[in-house]
Order: sequence, then C-alpha cells, then structure tokens
Amino acid sequence: MALTDIKELPPRQLFPRMRIQRWLAGEHAVTQRMAGAAFAIRVASALIVFLSQVLLARWMGDSEFGIYVYVWTWLMLVGELVHLGMPLTAQKFIPQYTHAGAFDLLRGYLGGSRWITFGIGTVAALVGALIVHAVEGRLDSHVIMPFYLACVALPFYSSTFMFDALARSYNWINVALLPPYVVRPLLLVAGVAAARAAGFAMDAVTVTGVLALACWLSALMQLALVERRLGAAVPVGRKAYDTRLWLNTALPIVLVWGMYTLLTSTDVIVLKIFRPAEEVAHYYAAAKTLALVGIIQYAVAAASAHHFTAYHVAGDRAGLVAFAAGTVRWVFWPSLAGCLAMLILGKPVLALFGAGFRDGYPVLPVLAVGQLARACVGPAERLLNMLGQQRTCALAYAAAFAVNLLGCFLLAPMFGGIGVASATAAAFVVESVLLFLIARRRLGLHMFIWRPRTA
Repeated sequence: MALTDIKELPPRQLFPRMRIQRWLAGEHAVTQRMAGAAFAIRVASALIVFLSQVLLARWMGDSEFGIYVYVWTWLMLVGELVHLGMPLTAQKFIPQYTHAGAFDLLRGYLGGSRWITFGIGTVAALVGALIVHAVEGRLDSHVIMPFYLACVALPFYSSTFMFDALARSYNWINVALLPPYVVRPLLLVAGVAAARAAGFAMDAVTVTGVLALACWLSALMQLALVERRLGAAVPVGRKAYDTRLWLNTALPIVLVWGMYTLLTSTDVIVLKIFRPAEEVAHYYAAAKTLALVGIIQYAVAAASAHHFTAYHVAGDRAGLVAFAAGTVRWVFWPSLAGCLAMLILGKPVLALFGAGFRDGYPVLPVLAVGQLARACVGPAERLLNMLGQQRTCALAYAAAFAVNLLGCFLLAPMFGGIGVASATAAAFVVESVLLFLIARRRLGLHMFIWRPRTA
C-alpha cells in the first residue's frame, strides 16, 4: 500500500498503518547503515580470523593444523544445528510481536529462546561426548581429546547464535557481531600465544582447549550485553510462551540452515576421510581465503532479513520488490570484485600460511564459481525464510547437499581438494538456481542480478 492510500483506510485501521508506514520510511537508508556496520565488523573479523589461522598454521605445522580445522569444522557443523533453528526465528517474531503490541509474548520469546538454545546445546554436548567415548577405538588417536574439548565448547558456541539474532533484531549490530566475530578470535590468538610462551605443545589438543575457553568467555560477554540492552528496551511485565509455534516455525528453517551448513562443511570432513591432514590444511586455507568474499553476502543478509518481514507485514508489495532487487545488487558486484582480487593475489596470500600451502591455490578458481553463483541471487534464502517458504527452501538445500555429498565421495578419492571443490561449486550452482525459481514462482520476486525489462 502506498502512502497516498492511507486516507482511504477506515479510522480504526488508520493509525496502526500510519505507524507502520512511518517506520518503513527511510528503511533503505537504515538497512544500508546496518549493512555497512555489519560489513565493517565482518571485514575486521575476517582479517583477524585470517591472521589467526596464519599464525596457528605456522605455530602448529601442517598436520596438527589439519587436525584442528577438522575438529573445528565438526564443532561449527553441530553448533549451527543443535539450536534447532530458534535464532533463525528472531527476525520474524520480534518485529511481529513488537508491531502487534504483544509484549507478553515478546518477553516470553526473548527469555525462553535463550534457555531453549542453551539447554539443547548442553544435552547435545553430553551426547556428543558419549558418542566419542563409544567410538574411541575407531578414531584417529590424535582427534579424540580435541573432540572432547569441542563438546565442552558446544553449549555456549551454539548460544551465541541466539544472542546474535536477538541483538540484530533490535539493530544492535555491534552487540550482535563483535563478541563472536572479533572478541572470540582475539581471545583464541592471545590464549594460544600465552600457551606457546608457557611451553605447551602446539598441537590440536592445546589449541582446541584454548578455543573452548574463548567460546565460553565471549558468549558470557555477549549475554551480559544483550541482557543489559533488553532491560532498557523492553518494558517489564508478565511473560507468555508459545513454544510450539516457535519450534514449528524454527524446525523447517533449521533444515534450510542445516543444509547450508552441511554444504560448507562436507568438503573438509569428506576430504579428511580420504586424504592426509596436510592436504586438508592446504584445502582449508584456500577455501577460507576465498570465503573472505562471503562476508559481503552475510552483511547484507544480516541487515535485511527483518526488513523483508516488515515490508510483508505492512502489505507494501512495491517496497518489497524494490528492496529485494537492491539487496541482490549489494551482494553481487562487490562479490565479483572480491573474487577477482582473490584469484590475482591467491598464491602470495596462501604462502603466508607456510611454503606448502601454495599447493591449495588450484581450488580457488573452482570455488569462485560457486561463490559467484550464490552472489547472483543475493540473500534469497533469507527472503524465502522470512516470507514463509521455509519448507520449499529446505528441499532446495537438500537437493544441493545431495549433489555436494555425492560429488565429494565420488571425486575426493581420486582428485582430492580439486574434487571436493568441484562438488561444492556444483552444489552452490544448484542451490542458487533452485532459490531463484522458488522466489520467482512462489513469491513473484526476481532474485537474480540480471533482470529482464518486464521484471
């Protein structure tokens, strides 16, 4: 509905709709500021993480670094699944409850979502430790203790996703991103440097132990910041809980998120099955070097997701169409420039990890194809999730994951890193095509960088 249509509304509907329209006014500017702040933080984070990985690779050596990134990949994979999708509902329910004035449900969601996430993470950590104990005899002895330490890190690592989502829903971008993406890697580097100075062995056990401590400290810091901000932003009152609705909404979304997480983790996990830890380390360094480009898509998606919901709730179809098209442009063109830069500078950048890491360069052009395929559709996945297409989106990701998993197992034994990179890039192409088709056919939105004149 346009602003000129407000005068035609019945008086009972006039003032709520006016409030929504005033709130939407200037949303492009707000979103661009948020995206800019998120981008700046993620750039700083990416540089810190990248430098930390360079230092760890040099301090640990190829083999131990390969073991560490293998366990770290498992922690990321499990940590992004065990919250059951609760963080992914924050940008849906918080704007919805706020604009409807349902503050009892809002207060219940803000508190309940955190306890649900932490409780599930704790149970998952205990189950994970029992599984590691049960299969110790079949595991590489070098990964057993790092896996136990990863279980220690899991509850608070998973909870940071919930804290992040709550903060972003209120546009507190610093609170959302600084603790997990800046403070945590800095704590890791500082802790490992202190352990090295104290004479501890620079192996996967030591580094994973420091990682667990960093996860706990950064999460507790973020929890304190979120709690203080919420205390000032949300009026005190009774709480109401609609846990069934929250979980019913979250579970299909986590299927989508889980499939995406698997897409970004399967390559390292499968490669470790068939190839030595040194090759895993080289591949991981190359993949994470190119992943620096991915922060562009993350920043735009993080800043825009709850605005998709707001336009939809307000019934502003024209605003939604224009806003969605804008987000695709914000993602694609910087991503294209970033990929080209990485291909030009890839070899000297990889040499920072150590002399042998140049061997990972050939996977960069292959992975760049997948990165650009994802950039072509912008934050389409966030759009679909916010507008009720979670289940269809999950099917698209399931198809892409199937391509990735099958391709990795078929290609890794013979082609190693190039093989899993090819499988991952093919999966991202499948993912992007399917997301575009779903957005076009289900929502009538053209989420693609090249638009026909009639779109």
